[in-house]
Formats: sequence, C-alpha cells, structure tokens
Amino acid sequence: MHFDLVDLRLAVNVAEAASITHGAARSGLALASASERLRNLEQTLGIALFERQRRGVRPTAAGLALLHHARLVLEQIELMRGELGGFAGGVRGRVRLLSNTAATLEFLPPLLGPFLAAHPQIDVEVEERPSPAIVRSIAQGRAEIGIVADAVDPAAELESFPFAEDRLVLVTPARHRLGRRRQVAFRDIVAEGFVGLPAGSALQTHLDDHAARTGQRLSMRVRLPNFDAICRVVESGIGVAVVPRSAARRCRLSMALRVVPLGDAWARRHLRLCVRDSRTLPPMARALLAHLRARVR
Repeated sequence: MHFDLVDLRLAVNVAEAASITHGAARSGLALASASERLRNLEQTLGIALFERQRRGVRPTAAGLALLHHARLVLEQIELMRGELGGFAGGVRGRVRLLSNTAATLEFLPPLLGPFLAAHPQIDVEVEERPSPAIVRSIAQGRAEIGIVADAVDPAAELESFPFAEDRLVLVTPARHRLGRRRQVAFRDIVAEGFVGLPAGSALQTHLDDHAARTGQRLSMRVRLPNFDAICRVVESGIGVAVVPRSAARRCRLSMALRVVPLGDAWARRHLRLCVRDSRTLPPMARALLAHLRARVR
C-alpha cells in the first residue's frame, strides 16, 4: 500500500486544526484539493479517518492510529533532512517550540535573536500555549520543544531541563492602596479592576482558573497584547495587573508603578524545557535546545 507524504502531513494538520479548511491552509493546499486527497486516502484504505461535524472534524479510531504512525514518519523525515543538511548545505529546517506566556514574552525574545543569527538555515515557529497543553503536544510529537511551568508534571516519557524562574507579582498605580502592602494573596485582589492579556492566552487562562477557585471572576477593564502595554495602562490608574516579576521590574524603571509580591505558592514558578527524547531530536531542534539550556536563567 502506497502512502503519499503530502497526504500524511495533511492528515496531521487537519487533525491538529480540527478543520479541513485550516488543515489545508497549513499544508499549503487549496480546500478542494485537500478534500479530494482525504477522500482518496479514505477510499484507498477502505475506512473513515475523520468524523465530519458541524464545527470541524474529529479523527476516528482508525484516524488516530494513522496519525500516530504519520507523526513518526514525518518526524523521521525531518530527522533525515537535518542529518543530510550537514552534507548538502543550504537546507532549511523549522523547529516548532511551544511556550507559556512568560517565556514567550519575557525570556525567549533575547535568546532567539542570537540563535537565528548564528543559524540562518533554521526557522523557529513559536506558539503560546498553557503548560498542560504543551506537555500533551510534546508527548504526542506535535512539537519538538516545550517550555512549561514546573507546576505541571511533565509526562513520564518526557525529558525536562531547568530554564528560568518566573515569579508572578501584582503591579499597581503608584498611589494605589495595595501598593503599600509587602505581600498580597490573590484571593484578596480578585475583586479589583484588572488590566490583562487577551482571553485564551496562557497566563490569562491561568489567572482566570485561580480566580474561579475562589468562587469569583476577574473584572477585566481592558485586555492588551503584552506586559509593557498592560503596565502603561495600570500606571494611568484604571486598574491593577498580575505580570511576571521581570516585566514589572523593567516597566517600573520608566513608569510610576508599585510592585507587590503574590504570597500564593503557585505564583512562584520554575520554567522548564521539555522534549520527548533529546537523543532523537532532529539536529536543528537539538541545536536550539542546547542554545536554550546554555542560557538558563
């Protein structure tokens, strides 16, 4: 039985996007072409690989089996491409890296620039995800490297390495009553007006979950895309925010802010790099992992 690599990659992309339309776009195919390829693959195998639903698609049991082997095949192809790159020269490769909000906005930017400059043949695709989703994706082979909070126990089959310390703090306007506190508990500030990240971002989801555990919801005054913008609006006096300590310290240098530690145990986190198996990573992913590990903060 013959399998086309384009079809295997398409099946993986469709499954991850839960949509034929989005899976086709990720694969660089027109929707009609992608739909025909999936139909032909299912007809060749004599089984349905995806269950078509009102809002997207979901793999069948047979589809899940195919996806498992397809990811192994594609991973091996990437490994081969990377190994041959050392002989051929000029071969471009891509490393997919998943990280939580703090790593994406605070720790990665100063590290990725030097790496990309030193490796012009490597592209890095960074995607922000909550830590539990990152662990699942790495375990399933959907990305090569993840950066997660140590509050999430990496699956037994994953390797993990120290990366950075991430402590969450409260930032307030300079004259805010909470700014005079030495420390605050998250439950005591949930009722405040908050300036936060967009709904669905990893850190915002994390904070929303902890607010829900207190039986309350955060009152969001405005949502902004990064910590600098959040701190700038907090400075104006319309609310408070919870951000990584590194962002708070940086912003306090140019803004009238107070920084107050959160006393909750979950607010102090150690970020860790995680991979399925560092020995079997494609060479380009192995190079990025080594670069990040060498710059542990």
